[in-house]
Amino acid sequence: MTVHGSCLCGTVRYEVRAPFDRFLYCHCSRCRKATGTAHAANAVVKPDAFHWTAGEDNVVRYDLPTARSFATAFCKTCGSPVPHLTRSGLRVIVPAGAFDDALGVKPDIHAYWGSRADWYEGDPDLAKAEEAAF
Repeated sequence: MTVHGSCLCGTVRYEVRAPFDRFLYCHCSRCRKATGTAHAANAVVKPDAFHWTAGEDNVVRYDLPTARSFATAFCKTCGSPVPHLTRSGLRVIVPAGAFDDALGVKPDIHAYWGSRADWYEGDPDLAKAEEAAF
């Protein structure tokens, strides 16, 4: 199955071949700050399962210089989060909220659970981990 995603203005578009390697909520402080929410919701796939269909030249990437591996990417027109390749080149992190199609699956884990916002309770049925596990 292939699912499609895009930024808010539609300039950046992509497709992802499912199933995902991982589908998670990340509660680390960096993801919380980058999203402005209780957690990031990310699908994680291998690079060969991801393909830009439009607007790749409109993507801006930010690598946090003080972090070994943290990065974000966004559309330079509307600012929406968009996928990015990890620094290792082994995975693509895809913001799940930007998918245009129904996924038919739910996240499988709360990553960095110990770092969550103290006001967030979460899904009690979802596994919890202290690392990203991907």
